[in-house]
Amino acid sequence: MSARPWVLAESNWPAVRATRYEVAVLPWGATEAHNTHLPYATDTIQSAWICEESAGRAWTRGARAVVLPAIPFGVQTGQRDIPFCINMNPSTQALLLRDVVRSVEGHGVGKLVIVNGHGGNDFRQMIRELQPATSLFLCTVNWYSCVPPAEYFDAPGDHAGEMETSVMQRLAPSLVLPLDQAGAGKAKRPKVAGFREGWAWAPRAWTQVTEDTGVGDPRAATAEKGVRFLEAVSERLAAFLLDLSAADPNSMYE
Repeated sequence: MSARPWVLAESNWPAVRATRYEVAVLPWGATEAHNTHLPYATDTIQSAWICEESAGRAWTRGARAVVLPAIPFGVQTGQRDIPFCINMNPSTQALLLRDVVRSVEGHGVGKLVIVNGHGGNDFRQMIRELQPATSLFLCTVNWYSCVPPAEYFDAPGDHAGEMETSVMQRLAPSLVLPLDQAGAGKAKRPKVAGFREGWAWAPRAWTQVTEDTGVGDPRAATAEKGVRFLEAVSERLAAFLLDLSAADPNSMYE
């Protein structure tokens, strides 16, 4: 296998030393149950692949984006009763992110983008706190929001549904069980109207919401749908990385 120069884990010191990177890309996933048919590493596999694919496309167009190793632990405070859903509290994430920022900022790269693949993670407030203390320009993207999933799937689902299943059928088919072994992903609705209508929020106690850990029916998923969706996501994120690479952090508005 040939090393991809935009993937730090595959690069050697002479190559890294000789390259002036413009953007560092940090994939951030989770370790959690995904219905009964997808692996615990689903969010991390997806985030890492999408970052590497998008950065590779941007690299071929002249951007020097480097993908850092993926962080495999996310916020799982509502899933503590599900075996081996490994929780990393937001405060711990903030400390980890701070250390990554401090490690990266002194080596010439001007921007860091966190590409998030887990709905329980939210880096915006961390960035608000970190930004005044670093020379790096910080930003975050939820990869699954880059393009509207409803344009590619009948019912995308919230967790391990048609969208995530289709993506994993494309990325890691050997880790996806046959769909006749998948749960229906049926979720109970909140009793409180504000939560049900979406204008109020509280973290979900996961096993009270769903019996199979899924939220969204995966049974209409296909690898072909995953291919089309990933193409659109990768192309949009690559364009973003290209724009971000060329942008002046001191002149971001027009």
